[in-house]
Amino acid sequence: MRCPLCDSLEDKVIESRSLAGGSSIRRRRECLACGYRFTSYERLEDKQLMVVKRSDRREPFSREKLEKGLEQAVRKRAVPQLQIESIVNEIEEQAMLQARAGNEISSEWLGDRVLDALYNLDRVAYVRFASVYRNFTNVAEFITEIQKITSWRGAPGVAGPTHEKRQD
Repeated sequence: MRCPLCDSLEDKVIESRSLAGGSSIRRRRECLACGYRFTSYERLEDKQLMVVKRSDRREPFSREKLEKGLEQAVRKRAVPQLQIESIVNEIEEQAMLQARAGNEISSEWLGDRVLDALYNLDRVAYVRFASVYRNFTNVAEFITEIQKITSWRGAPGVAGPTHEKRQD
């Protein structure tokens, strides 16, 4: 595996972890030339997981797109990159298990998993992501979402958001 920092081909595997029910492997590696640590993934080359959009259009699942969306939501927040990577891994694994038979998941299912993860990670990031995901069109929608978060936090035994569909 080529080091992304120095291009050396010499590395050692520090940790391996099975993901998505054994259909992929995550490996933490360390470059023997410069000491840089990085992550690689091995996946079965099988039918690609597809995301069914609201318009019924289908597109391939993209780890990079998921990670980019999370990074945008947590931008300028005190959230370590390792936590984002962990969330991406967890959501990807859940998606693979969810889509086992048909190799498809809905974008709503995927968005709800992201909202759940962000709700537990950072409430500001949660509202940022929700505003794009639910296509907020005015300030009142932001206020309503913030009021929901505030009431969830104060209510004992209430788990958090219920990702109800927008009423347009």
